[in-house]
Amino acid sequence: MPVEIISVDSALVYRGMDIGTAKPDAELLAQIPHHLIDIRNPDQTYSAAEFRDDALRLVDEIHARGRVPVLAGGTMLYYRACFNGLSPLPAADATTRQRLEAEAAQLGWSHMHERLAQVDPESAARIHPNDPQRISRALEVYEVSGRSLTAWHREQPMEPVSVPVLKLVVAPQQRSVLHERIEMRFDQMLEQGFIEEVKKLREDYRLDPQMPSMRAVGYRQAWCHLEGEYDQAEMRERAVAATRQLAKRQYTWLRRERGALWYDLSYREMTQNIMIAVRGFAKQHQLL
Repeated sequence: MPVEIISVDSALVYRGMDIGTAKPDAELLAQIPHHLIDIRNPDQTYSAAEFRDDALRLVDEIHARGRVPVLAGGTMLYYRACFNGLSPLPAADATTRQRLEAEAAQLGWSHMHERLAQVDPESAARIHPNDPQRISRALEVYEVSGRSLTAWHREQPMEPVSVPVLKLVVAPQQRSVLHERIEMRFDQMLEQGFIEEVKKLREDYRLDPQMPSMRAVGYRQAWCHLEGEYDQAEMRERAVAATRQLAKRQYTWLRRERGALWYDLSYREMTQNIMIAVRGFAKQHQLL
Protein backbone atom coordinates (compact mmCIF):
# COMPACT_ATOMS: atom_id res chain seq x y z
CA MET A 1 0.00 0.00 0.00
CA PRO A 2 1.21 3.58 -0.60
CA VAL A 3 2.14 4.33 2.99
CA GLU A 4 4.84 6.25 4.83
CA ILE A 5 5.59 5.52 8.48
CA ILE A 6 5.84 8.21 11.15
CA SER A 7 7.64 6.83 14.19
CA VAL A 8 5.81 7.48 17.47
CA ASP A 9 8.71 6.53 19.74
CA SER A 10 10.53 8.86 22.12
CA ALA A 11 13.75 6.78 21.93
CA LEU A 12 13.93 6.18 18.16
CA VAL A 13 14.50 9.91 17.66
CA TYR A 14 18.05 9.49 18.99
CA ARG A 15 21.06 8.72 16.79
CA GLY A 16 23.23 5.84 17.91
CA MET A 17 20.50 4.26 20.02
CA ASP A 18 19.83 1.36 17.68
CA ILE A 19 19.96 -1.98 19.50
CA GLY A 20 18.20 -0.88 22.68
CA THR A 21 15.32 0.64 20.71
CA ALA A 22 14.97 -2.17 18.13
CA LYS A 23 15.40 0.52 15.49
CA PRO A 24 14.42 -0.57 11.95
CA ASP A 25 17.52 -1.65 10.01
CA ALA A 26 18.82 0.03 6.87
CA GLU A 27 17.15 -2.53 4.60
CA LEU A 28 13.68 -1.86 6.00
CA LEU A 29 14.24 1.90 6.04
CA ALA A 30 15.14 1.67 2.34
CA GLN A 31 11.96 -0.28 1.51
CA ILE A 32 9.46 2.01 3.22
CA PRO A 33 9.82 5.74 3.95
CA HIS A 34 10.20 6.36 7.70
CA HIS A 35 10.11 9.67 9.54
CA LEU A 36 11.18 11.01 12.96
CA ILE A 37 14.00 8.48 13.36
CA ASP A 38 17.57 9.68 14.08
CA ILE A 39 16.63 13.36 14.32
CA ARG A 40 18.38 14.18 17.62
CA ASN A 41 21.68 13.41 19.33
CA PRO A 42 21.36 11.60 22.69
CA ASP A 43 22.49 14.71 24.56
CA GLN A 44 19.55 16.70 23.16
CA THR A 45 15.88 16.78 24.10
CA TYR A 46 12.71 16.24 22.09
CA SER A 47 9.35 17.18 23.59
CA ALA A 48 5.82 15.97 22.99
CA ALA A 49 5.00 19.44 21.65
CA GLU A 50 7.84 19.17 19.11
CA PHE A 51 6.58 15.74 18.10
CA ARG A 52 3.07 17.10 17.58
CA ASP A 53 4.33 19.87 15.31
CA ASP A 54 6.55 17.52 13.32
CA ALA A 55 3.96 14.74 13.02
CA LEU A 56 1.11 17.00 11.86
CA ARG A 57 3.40 18.65 9.31
CA LEU A 58 4.41 15.21 8.01
CA VAL A 59 0.78 14.04 7.86
CA ASP A 60 -0.03 16.98 5.58
CA GLU A 61 3.07 16.39 3.43
CA ILE A 62 2.34 12.66 3.05
CA HIS A 63 -1.29 13.33 2.13
CA ALA A 64 -0.09 15.89 -0.43
CA ARG A 65 2.01 13.16 -2.05
CA GLY A 66 -1.11 11.02 -2.43
CA ARG A 67 0.07 8.56 0.21
CA VAL A 68 -1.23 7.41 3.59
CA PRO A 69 0.55 8.19 6.87
CA VAL A 70 0.89 5.33 9.35
CA LEU A 71 1.85 6.41 12.86
CA ALA A 72 3.49 3.47 14.63
CA GLY A 73 5.10 3.15 18.03
CA GLY A 74 4.52 2.90 21.74
CA THR A 75 4.94 6.39 23.21
CA MET A 76 1.36 6.96 24.25
CA LEU A 77 1.86 10.59 25.25
CA TYR A 78 2.88 11.38 21.67
CA TYR A 79 -0.40 10.01 20.32
CA ARG A 80 -2.38 12.06 22.81
CA ALA A 81 -0.37 15.16 21.96
CA CYS A 82 -0.91 14.64 18.26
CA PHE A 83 -4.63 13.93 18.16
CA ASN A 84 -6.02 15.38 21.40
CA GLY A 85 -3.74 18.38 21.66
CA LEU A 86 -1.59 19.67 24.48
CA SER A 87 -2.18 22.24 27.16
CA PRO A 88 0.30 25.10 26.73
CA LEU A 89 2.82 24.84 29.55
CA PRO A 90 5.75 26.97 30.70
CA ALA A 91 8.91 26.31 28.72
CA ALA A 92 11.52 24.07 30.30
CA ASP A 93 13.81 25.92 32.67
CA ALA A 94 17.25 24.28 32.82
CA THR A 95 18.34 26.15 35.95
CA THR A 96 15.28 25.13 37.94
CA ARG A 97 15.50 21.55 36.73
CA GLN A 98 19.19 21.26 37.66
CA ARG A 99 18.46 22.59 41.14
CA LEU A 100 15.60 20.11 41.61
CA GLU A 101 17.78 17.23 40.45
CA ALA A 102 20.56 18.31 42.82
CA GLU A 103 18.05 18.34 45.68
CA ALA A 104 16.79 14.91 44.63
CA ALA A 105 20.34 13.55 44.61
CA GLN A 106 20.69 14.69 48.22
CA LEU A 107 17.21 13.96 49.58
CA GLY A 108 15.90 11.23 47.27
CA TRP A 109 13.05 11.19 44.74
CA SER A 110 10.61 9.88 47.36
CA HIS A 111 11.11 13.16 49.23
CA MET A 112 10.56 15.13 46.02
CA HIS A 113 7.38 13.14 45.38
CA GLU A 114 6.15 14.08 48.86
CA ARG A 115 6.90 17.72 48.08
CA LEU A 116 4.88 17.43 44.88
CA ALA A 117 1.97 15.97 46.87
CA GLN A 118 1.90 19.13 48.98
CA VAL A 119 1.62 21.53 46.02
CA ASP A 120 -0.14 19.33 43.44
CA PRO A 121 -1.79 16.29 45.05
CA GLU A 122 -3.57 15.22 41.86
CA SER A 123 -0.34 15.05 39.86
CA ALA A 124 1.36 13.25 42.74
CA ALA A 125 -1.42 10.65 42.78
CA ARG A 126 -1.00 10.13 39.04
CA ILE A 127 2.83 10.07 38.95
CA HIS A 128 4.68 7.07 40.36
CA PRO A 129 7.25 7.86 43.10
CA ASN A 130 9.90 6.12 40.95
CA ASP A 131 9.31 8.36 37.93
CA PRO A 132 11.89 11.14 38.43
CA GLN A 133 11.38 12.74 35.02
CA ARG A 134 7.69 13.46 35.55
CA ILE A 135 8.16 14.42 39.21
CA SER A 136 10.85 16.91 38.19
CA ARG A 137 8.73 18.39 35.40
CA ALA A 138 5.65 18.81 37.65
CA LEU A 139 7.71 20.56 40.33
CA GLU A 140 9.46 22.66 37.70
CA VAL A 141 6.12 23.87 36.27
CA TYR A 142 4.95 24.83 39.75
CA GLU A 143 8.13 26.68 40.69
CA VAL A 144 8.43 28.52 37.37
CA SER A 145 4.78 29.58 37.07
CA GLY A 146 3.40 29.44 40.61
CA ARG A 147 0.60 27.19 39.33
CA SER A 148 0.32 23.43 39.55
CA LEU A 149 0.50 21.17 36.51
CA THR A 150 -3.07 20.12 37.25
CA ALA A 151 -4.23 23.74 37.12
CA TRP A 152 -2.55 24.25 33.75
CA HIS A 153 -4.19 21.15 32.31
CA ARG A 154 -7.62 22.24 33.55
CA GLU A 155 -7.60 25.88 32.53
CA GLN A 156 -5.81 25.88 29.19
CA PRO A 157 -7.81 24.85 26.13
CA MET A 158 -6.86 21.75 24.18
CA GLU A 159 -6.29 21.76 20.43
CA PRO A 160 -7.77 18.57 18.97
CA VAL A 161 -7.04 17.61 15.39
CA SER A 162 -10.02 16.83 13.15
CA VAL A 163 -8.60 14.15 10.86
CA PRO A 164 -10.00 10.64 10.39
CA VAL A 165 -7.93 8.15 12.39
CA LEU A 166 -8.02 4.34 12.39
CA LYS A 167 -6.61 3.06 15.69
CA LEU A 168 -5.02 -0.39 15.58
CA VAL A 169 -3.59 -2.07 18.68
CA VAL A 170 -1.40 -5.15 18.21
CA ALA A 171 -0.76 -6.74 21.59
CA PRO A 172 -0.77 -10.20 23.19
CA GLN A 173 -3.91 -10.80 25.20
CA GLN A 174 -2.15 -13.27 27.51
CA ARG A 175 0.16 -11.54 29.96
CA SER A 176 2.42 -14.62 30.14
CA VAL A 177 3.06 -14.41 26.40
CA LEU A 178 3.93 -10.73 26.71
CA HIS A 179 6.39 -11.41 29.52
CA GLU A 180 8.07 -14.20 27.53
CA ARG A 181 8.49 -11.91 24.52
CA ILE A 182 9.93 -9.12 26.69
CA GLU A 183 12.58 -11.45 28.12
CA MET A 184 13.39 -12.88 24.70
CA ARG A 185 13.76 -9.41 23.20
CA PHE A 186 16.10 -8.15 25.91
CA ASP A 187 18.29 -11.26 25.68
CA GLN A 188 18.51 -10.70 21.92
CA MET A 189 19.57 -7.11 22.55
CA LEU A 190 22.36 -8.28 24.85
CA GLU A 191 23.55 -10.79 22.24
CA GLN A 192 23.57 -8.05 19.60
CA GLY A 193 25.91 -5.87 21.68
CA PHE A 194 23.61 -3.60 23.67
CA ILE A 195 26.13 -2.97 26.45
CA GLU A 196 28.80 -2.04 23.91
CA GLU A 197 26.31 0.37 22.31
CA VAL A 198 25.78 2.17 25.61
CA LYS A 199 29.54 2.30 26.23
CA LYS A 200 30.04 3.97 22.84
CA LEU A 201 27.28 6.49 23.51
CA ARG A 202 29.00 7.44 26.77
CA GLU A 203 32.26 7.90 24.89
CA ASP A 204 30.81 9.89 21.99
CA TYR A 205 28.54 12.28 23.89
CA ARG A 206 28.55 14.17 27.16
CA LEU A 207 25.72 12.27 28.78
CA ASP A 208 24.35 11.97 32.27
CA PRO A 209 21.72 9.59 33.66
CA GLN A 210 19.08 12.34 33.99
CA MET A 211 18.95 13.04 30.23
CA PRO A 212 15.77 11.78 28.53
CA SER A 213 17.75 9.46 26.25
CA MET A 214 19.44 7.71 29.16
CA ARG A 215 16.18 7.45 31.09
CA ALA A 216 14.81 5.12 28.42
CA VAL A 217 14.06 1.62 29.66
CA GLY A 218 17.10 -0.60 29.23
CA TYR A 219 19.50 2.29 28.81
CA ARG A 220 18.86 3.44 32.37
CA GLN A 221 19.72 0.00 33.75
CA ALA A 222 22.75 -0.40 31.46
CA TRP A 223 24.06 2.97 32.66
CA CYS A 224 23.85 1.89 36.31
CA HIS A 225 25.58 -1.39 35.43
CA LEU A 226 28.45 0.45 33.75
CA GLU A 227 28.69 2.71 36.79
CA GLY A 228 29.28 -0.42 38.88
CA GLU A 229 26.02 -0.28 40.80
CA TYR A 230 25.18 -3.91 39.96
CA ASP A 231 26.41 -6.79 37.78
CA GLN A 232 25.06 -7.75 34.37
CA ALA A 233 22.73 -10.44 35.71
CA GLU A 234 21.01 -7.96 38.00
CA MET A 235 20.97 -5.39 35.21
CA ARG A 236 19.09 -7.87 33.01
CA GLU A 237 16.53 -8.59 35.72
CA ARG A 238 15.99 -4.90 36.42
CA ALA A 239 15.63 -4.05 32.72
CA VAL A 240 13.13 -6.86 32.12
CA ALA A 241 11.11 -5.76 35.17
CA ALA A 242 11.16 -2.13 34.00
CA THR A 243 10.01 -3.19 30.54
CA ARG A 244 7.11 -5.12 32.06
CA GLN A 245 6.14 -2.01 34.02
CA LEU A 246 6.30 0.07 30.83
CA ALA A 247 4.11 -2.43 29.00
CA LYS A 248 1.59 -2.32 31.87
CA ARG A 249 1.41 1.48 31.58
CA GLN A 250 0.99 1.17 27.81
CA TYR A 251 -1.92 -1.22 28.27
CA THR A 252 -3.54 1.26 30.67
CA TRP A 253 -3.26 4.05 28.07
CA LEU A 254 -4.47 1.83 25.23
CA ARG A 255 -7.58 0.65 27.06
CA ARG A 256 -8.70 4.29 27.27
CA GLU A 257 -8.60 4.67 23.49
CA ARG A 258 -12.16 4.74 22.25
CA GLY A 259 -12.83 2.94 19.01
CA ALA A 260 -9.47 1.14 18.91
CA LEU A 261 -9.40 -2.26 17.20
CA TRP A 262 -7.37 -4.89 19.09
CA TYR A 263 -5.41 -7.70 17.42
CA ASP A 264 -3.35 -10.55 18.86
CA LEU A 265 -0.17 -11.76 17.15
CA SER A 266 -1.00 -15.37 18.02
CA TYR A 267 -3.97 -15.45 15.59
CA ARG A 268 -3.05 -16.50 12.08
CA GLU A 269 -5.75 -14.31 10.56
CA MET A 270 -4.44 -11.16 12.27
CA THR A 271 -2.78 -9.59 9.23
CA GLN A 272 -5.74 -10.41 6.99
CA ASN A 273 -8.19 -8.89 9.46
CA ILE A 274 -6.08 -5.75 9.84
CA MET A 275 -5.95 -5.29 6.08
CA ILE A 276 -9.75 -5.64 5.84
CA ALA A 277 -10.11 -2.87 8.43
CA VAL A 278 -7.50 -0.67 6.74
CA ARG A 279 -9.00 -1.03 3.26
CA GLY A 280 -12.50 -0.34 4.56
CA PHE A 281 -11.29 2.76 6.39
CA ALA A 282 -9.32 3.99 3.37
CA LYS A 283 -12.31 3.51 1.08
CA GLN A 284 -14.67 5.27 3.49
CA HIS A 285 -12.43 8.34 3.69
CA GLN A 286 -11.21 8.18 0.05
CA LEU A 287 -7.57 7.83 1.11
CA LEU A 288 -6.60 5.38 -1.67
